[in-house]
Amino acid sequence: MAGVAILAAGLTFVAACGGSDDKGTPTPASGSAGATDPLGSVAQATGAPVKIGVITEGTSPVADHTTDKRVAEATVKYLNEHKGGIGGRPIEATYCETVGDLSKASDCGNRMIEAGVAAVLIGTSGVIESAWKPLNDAKIPVMIYGSSDPGLLTSPTTFTLGNPTFPVIDLPIQVAEAEGNKKVTAVVTDVPAALHSAQEIAPPLFEKAGIGYEVARVAPGTADMTPQMQQVVDNGSDQVFIIGSDSFCISAMNGLKAVGFTGTISGISQCITDATRKSVPGDTLKGMVVSATAPLGPDTSSMQLYTKVAETYGKDIDLDSQDGMIMFMVMSGFQAATAGISGDITPATIASTIKGMKETELPGGAGLKFRCNGKAIPQEPAVCVRGGLSTALDDKGQPAAYKVLGNTPIPD
Repeated sequence: MAGVAILAAGLTFVAACGGSDDKGTPTPASGSAGATDPLGSVAQATGAPVKIGVITEGTSPVADHTTDKRVAEATVKYLNEHKGGIGGRPIEATYCETVGDLSKASDCGNRMIEAGVAAVLIGTSGVIESAWKPLNDAKIPVMIYGSSDPGLLTSPTTFTLGNPTFPVIDLPIQVAEAEGNKKVTAVVTDVPAALHSAQEIAPPLFEKAGIGYEVARVAPGTADMTPQMQQVVDNGSDQVFIIGSDSFCISAMNGLKAVGFTGTISGISQCITDATRKSVPGDTLKGMVVSATAPLGPDTSSMQLYTKVAETYGKDIDLDSQDGMIMFMVMSGFQAATAGISGDITPATIASTIKGMKETELPGGAGLKFRCNGKAIPQEPAVCVRGGLSTALDDKGQPAAYKVLGNTPIPD
């Protein structure tokens, strides 16, 4: 459930869907279609290569992440040809797949150390912490999209491009405030990775916002959630926020419909897939606001760049794969964060360069900016981003647009 860590109002509800400038004026996500080549000019990397590790999930018993490695391979080619690699030198990637296994993930981390890589990038994975630990112990910089692990989030050599509280806490609070809702029930898949934020971090933040809050834990694989959703109605909640896989969310949404729930429904981005669109009525999906980890769908400059990289340098890349685009964002974000590096390129110089970066737009991030100086969320210094992306769905369950929310400047 890595996406849980990471990770129902219309677009008219500004507090839920729009970012703001210093005066509180709504601002849409950047990224309208442009006429120039998305790849930009050629800036060929030359010289001795820099070894970078890339850890992906591959095919596990619960998910197929084969697209992630294909995206990584294509992105390396793009960065070497158009972004000058790392410090002008070509990136040489070393790959390892965890297949969703804890011991294999740990082996991947150790293999990267043995290979002498200068940094490691990890895509979407349910066993990310096991791969990360040996790398952290060896002080090798690691960049990921997201995790809720407290040790990882306080590591001085780890950098995460996703705000861990935005998809599961900040967004439902702002949806509730926009709708005037008084009580939110988080319907959460009953696994530790999902429960940490919902049970330990969320309650005081909802209390501070003056919004009632309950957690409904439901076992993974529960096909009929009608009894649990009846309890949501009975406890007086006027908003439900769903945290789980698409099949989990389908059961929850259909359960809510069965018990006649008339309040606000929202959820994490993993709720919405083709399976969801086929299994949940359009009138339930329409207007629903979900967190967005990757801006797939609408024709923005972010999607144009990702598509062009995939089609120019890749093969058999599923452009509808959210996790594939996350892999692209992690790899391109790492390159952008190390753009000022010079001299010897070592784990130490990479970490110091990333910490010293200026605030920069995250490639593929639909206008999100990031900075990894430890001040985005001071108590979680590995976090490089404030706020995040949200999207409202149309009646076919497709994202109608993306909005940057709460992405305020990160101070020096």
